[in-house]
Amino acid sequence: MEQPTRLVLIPSYNTGAKLLETVDAALRHWHRVIVVIDGSSDGSGAALQRMTVGETRLSVIERRVNGGKGAAVLDGLREAAALGFTHVLTMDADGQHDAATIPRFMALSAANPGAMILGVPVFDESAPALRVIGRRVSNGWARLETGGAIGDSLFGFRVYPIAPLAAVMTRTRWMRRFDFDPEAAVRLCWERVAVVNAPAPVRYFRPNQGGVSHFRYVRDNALLTWMHLRLMAAFLLRQVRSCRR
Repeated sequence: MEQPTRLVLIPSYNTGAKLLETVDAALRHWHRVIVVIDGSSDGSGAALQRMTVGETRLSVIERRVNGGKGAAVLDGLREAAALGFTHVLTMDADGQHDAATIPRFMALSAANPGAMILGVPVFDESAPALRVIGRRVSNGWARLETGGAIGDSLFGFRVYPIAPLAAVMTRTRWMRRFDFDPEAAVRLCWERVAVVNAPAPVRYFRPNQGGVSHFRYVRDNALLTWMHLRLMAAFLLRQVRSCRR
C-alpha cells in the first residue's frame, strides 16, 4: 500500500544514463520522487528535466555547485517537508539499489513511523572485495558509538523521518559529503530515533555496464576516519555527562 506522506529522494552527481534508469524504476514502484541534481556537469540534469514533461510524480531540484551527498539530501528534505511529506526514502542514483525494494521499506516505515529504516546490504558476486571488507571498519565504529544499534553505517538505501534528520543536520556543518550516511545514523540514534535494520540487495556495475563511482579510497576513508574521531569524542563526552547526573 502506498503511503501518501512518504516519497523517494534521489541525490545525483554525474551519474549519466544510470540516473534515468534509476528514476524510471523508482516511479514504477512509488508514487512520488524528488531528484536533487548536485551540480552535475554530464548533462544528466537536462535529460531528467525532459523526463518531467507530463510526469507530475517527479520533481527535480538543481544545485548550481556540487556540495556533496548530504547537502543534496538536505535540500531534498526541505522541499519534501514544504510539500507536506513526513518521511523520505533515500536511494543512490547509480542503479546499485533495487527499486523493487522500495514498497517493503515504505511498509516498514509505516509500521514504525518514529523509526529510521536502515538497509543492510546483501551483496552478490559483483561487489568489489575491497569495498565489502573496508566497510567493516566504519560499521565497527558506528556500532560502538550506538551500542550496536546500526546494522550497516554506509548503505544509502534508507527511510528517514524528515523532522529529526533535518534538525540534526542544521545543527552542524558536517554531514554534507560522503560522511552523511554514517553520521546521520549515529546522530539520530543519539536523538533516540529507533532503528529498524532490514536487508536490501545491492549490485555494483562495471564501467562498461554504465557503472559510475565517485568513491576515492584515500580521500573518502580519511573523511570517514575524521568523522569517527569526532563522533567518538562526542560519544565519550556524552558518557561523562551521563555519569555526572
